[in-house]
Amino acid sequence: EGQLVESGGGLVQAGGSLRLSCATSGFVFEDYAIGWFRRAPGKDREPVSSISNEDGYTFYADSVKGRFTISTDSSTKTVYLQMDSLKPEDTAVYYCVADRDVLPTIEGYDYDYWGQGTQVTVSS
Repeated sequence: EGQLVESGGGLVQAGGSLRLSCATSGFVFEDYAIGWFRRAPGKDREPVSSISNEDGYTFYADSVKGRFTISTDSSTKTVYLQMDSLKPEDTAVYYCVADRDVLPTIEGYDYDYWGQGTQVTVSS
């Protein structure tokens, strides 16, 4: 059974940076696509960024494009989300997600594995 554990969330001022980590286990890392979703207060869960471990293809939501960068470390089976130029509207619980068949880019799909989430709060 696959497991995902997020870390790195916290409180930061607008314009600052955070790096989230997603530690994975229980599945063949190279066979999966990994992504990040978030749920902001009063809003539905939405996709943020994803990466294919097969070819390195990346997806970014329009709202974070140019500010966030997703990357992986196959030696440690860890996925990172570098978040720069943070805005108050980035405040949310951020979740790591993994799927063997599809890049996690839409809400509503039955992805294979989810993490427990980590809180990111951006103050103005």
